[in-house]
Amino acid sequence: MSEKDQNARKDDPDNQDRQELEPEQAGDAEAPAGEGDDPRIQELEQKLDDAEARAEDNWSQYLRARAEIENTRRRLEKDVEQAKRQGLEKLAAELLPVKDSLEMGLAAAQEANADVAKLAEGSELTLKMLSQAMEKFQISEVDPMGQKFDPERHEAMAMQPSAEHEPNTVIHVVQKGYLLNDRLLRPAMVIVSKDAQQQQGGHIDEQA
Repeated sequence: MSEKDQNARKDDPDNQDRQELEPEQAGDAEAPAGEGDDPRIQELEQKLDDAEARAEDNWSQYLRARAEIENTRRRLEKDVEQAKRQGLEKLAAELLPVKDSLEMGLAAAQEANADVAKLAEGSELTLKMLSQAMEKFQISEVDPMGQKFDPERHEAMAMQPSAEHEPNTVIHVVQKGYLLNDRLLRPAMVIVSKDAQQQQGGHIDEQA
């Protein structure tokens, strides 16, 4: 470049500004190359990786726990079903001798020279066998003769005036009730007393 051209460039103020800007623009262009080395970004990336690892681990634990719960539920259902079957089998085993005894008694009753006393004795033994079988399975009678009427366990069929009993007393059991492990299977059907001076009708005191 000639000395004349150099002097012209020095005298040109716009040319001087461009020369001053060029180094700054070059520096700005180089800045993004160093962003990947920012320790804050590296720290965030590491935290993200850790969070993803924990999330995957938690999901795996959830799936395992869910599978275990499902397996436990199936085992419990199987155990309950098996217990029901075993309970029924035990009850059936206890009832079979009772049926055999009833059949024998019926056959004896059909004989021409049937002994009534022996038939009655056989019936008593059969009833005893049935009662013992029921006791083994926690089945108990509700026989409230002479007791206060209990609406939780008794069902009143009628009311009768009685001077010998207090009102709301069971004076006759039409049909016994039964409990299974203290849970009502069937209420006792009863007749309840009322005041002999009371007019026709009346009502049962269910709070008694």
